[in-house]
Amino acid sequence: MAEGIPASGRGALFIGGAWVAPSGAGYAPVRDPSTGRVVGEAPIASAAEARAAVDAAAAAEERWGTTPGHERARILRAAAARLAADREPMARLIATEVGKPIVDARVEADRAAGVFLLAAEEIRHLGGESFPADAYERPAGNEHRFLFSVRDPIGVVVAIGPFNFPLNLLCHKVAPALAAGNPVVAKPTSAAPFTALRLAEHLAAAGVPAGAVNVVVGPGGTVGDALVEHPRTRLVTFTGSTDVGKSIAGKAGRHAKRVILEMGGLDPFVVLDDAPLEPTVLAAARGVFSYSGQVCTASKRFLVQDGIAERFAQLLAERARGLKVGPALEESTEVGPLIDAPAVERMEALVDDARARSAKLLAGGERPADRPEGSFYAPTVLDEVPEAARVLHEEPFGPIAPVVRFHDVEDAVRVANATPYGLQAAVYTRDIARGFSLAKRIRAGGVHLNDPTNLRWDALPFGGVKESGLGREGLRYAMEEMTEVKLISVNYGG
Repeated sequence: MAEGIPASGRGALFIGGAWVAPSGAGYAPVRDPSTGRVVGEAPIASAAEARAAVDAAAAAEERWGTTPGHERARILRAAAARLAADREPMARLIATEVGKPIVDARVEADRAAGVFLLAAEEIRHLGGESFPADAYERPAGNEHRFLFSVRDPIGVVVAIGPFNFPLNLLCHKVAPALAAGNPVVAKPTSAAPFTALRLAEHLAAAGVPAGAVNVVVGPGGTVGDALVEHPRTRLVTFTGSTDVGKSIAGKAGRHAKRVILEMGGLDPFVVLDDAPLEPTVLAAARGVFSYSGQVCTASKRFLVQDGIAERFAQLLAERARGLKVGPALEESTEVGPLIDAPAVERMEALVDDARARSAKLLAGGERPADRPEGSFYAPTVLDEVPEAARVLHEEPFGPIAPVVRFHDVEDAVRVANATPYGLQAAVYTRDIARGFSLAKRIRAGGVHLNDPTNLRWDALPFGGVKESGLGREGLRYAMEEMTEVKLISVNYGG
């Protein structure tokens, strides 16, 4: 049994500070993507158990919301310390559940601890502002008033996390919610429940009171809907597909609930003809092949100026062929498995479609022959991909690098903006002025000059435009979304 998975192999729901065996759908197998073997059983909640978790959170709302900020900060720092001490077991659990190479899983564990430290620090800066009342003509009597705003906790927060960063992205929802004084009901993916349940253990041990953190697992159609539509939940923060995010937004909107949605992307990596090829190719490989491309900010479309496109594609293919594909727990692995067999089948369908439309396969395009077990797909490079290819319009979420050629900057802007998405983008050039000009015209939540698309600073604003997202994550920015601004006036004129 993998470290972090109960000896029984079965997890339990965490509701109101207690571990609860599921009474509804029971359990679902959790498989190691590196081997395909069952490593444990996820506890699947019923809609009634999801509602019970919200009720427990609502019962803790007053207590946690009035806990002094310095005490909340102390508890979050204690949680960070526990996560830091548990780094290696947590990293191995992440690698086992979702197939993330162990070297990258350790980075995720480190960042998760850092997120709680950042959230604790931001409590000191989460405040309102004062206003000069006498600057306003109406209402009468403003010369005898003092006006200021405060931020109140919004209420019960629903945190729905993805499989690809089962710890860090959940922490990006749970930590700011707790820091702002909100209780949380977290719903991790059924594919990777044990990381979230281990996080709940650490939070409870750090001093988060019963009910302020709850974890339930189960499908969106039952558990997710029950959480979103419960009358006591006030904000839903979600990372996942655009289709699911839009469905959540519709359900939440009918009840006037706030949402933070981090959804899909087709992040363009634009290479101008003056870019230095060798470092650009290395960055491109990191952007597309890290964690097998299963990252919302992965570089998914390579737009390369036609004068250097052929050489760029050849070098990227050479790099792809040299990457070590292997099980997540092997220290030398650079590219691990995809999350499951259907993900591999999706890669095959996208590559077959591109090749049928005249794209040239330069590397990969198949399941590695030496990896008969697990959900592996070789790092793949396609050149001269026509704009009609599905891989340029559907988020692959896998290790596929499609190279598209463009003639001039106008053409690059057109292709970069030609999707419903706008999460992140990259531009590579030696001419910074030219790069800035292009960055301003690309519709995205973030644009990186001479860095790949998959950069994120935990403390800074992160999110997309168009169908890539609503609202912003990043500790202070998420905390602002998770609070309500209240104006208070004081008439001291007697």
